[in-house]
Amino acid sequence: MSDTRANPSWWNHQRHSLVRLRRQIERHVDDILSQRAARIVVDVGCGDMPYRQLFEARGLQYVACDITPTAPITIHPGQAIPLDDGSADIVTSMQVLEHVWDLQWYLSECHRLLAPEGTLLLSTHGTWLYHPHPTDFRRWTCDGLTVEIESRGFIVEHIVGIMGPLAWTTQFRLLGYREILRVIPGVRELLLPVLVVLMNIRMVLEDAITPASIRQSNACVYLVVARPIPGGGGLATSARPSSATTVEQGRS
Repeated sequence: MSDTRANPSWWNHQRHSLVRLRRQIERHVDDILSQRAARIVVDVGCGDMPYRQLFEARGLQYVACDITPTAPITIHPGQAIPLDDGSADIVTSMQVLEHVWDLQWYLSECHRLLAPEGTLLLSTHGTWLYHPHPTDFRRWTCDGLTVEIESRGFIVEHIVGIMGPLAWTTQFRLLGYREILRVIPGVRELLLPVLVVLMNIRMVLEDAITPASIRQSNACVYLVVARPIPGGGGLATSARPSSATTVEQGRS
């Protein structure tokens, strides 16, 4: 597990968004497990598996998939992931969707892997800087992300804005300052850690005073909780968010 992403220190320059995202993942996984039994979680685009321990600590079997050949299960874009239909109680996709060109293939595979009563947990960017890994194609509004997912065979039950504009503008400045200070010997070692801690504290305070409605409609990261529609997975005709969608504004 990558402790940097799941349990970032105050010296981590992305601490605030990572902590808020992890807390929302934990909250929604606990909600799922309180409502029904779940055994297997499939992480589609696992990276360095930052949330593996989070799932395994709750008694779930964690199955990791990625495009890198070192991943336990290798993903080949455009092809079926080598797992059985309906084999997952939970499918997770954390900060992957913006790097995927073929959304139809990717979300259809997530749908195929889910059991009929399964849950998709997906996070991606609303507003963020360009960050290719190895590509970077998209950003979403709250409404746009909901339609994107629901048009491919899901019902979005919750969508949560992770960090509002006061905090993410501070985050973007910190990313810029970090790149400048990293190339200045001496200054980098002395000033950068102090700056990161101060800016992280500032982000906490800024999100605390940002109205929930503003944070929701202008978030830098969104977490989506969705369930598959039986027989879905293809491109549906819905042109607006479902009335079943719950937009979460108050909890972090």
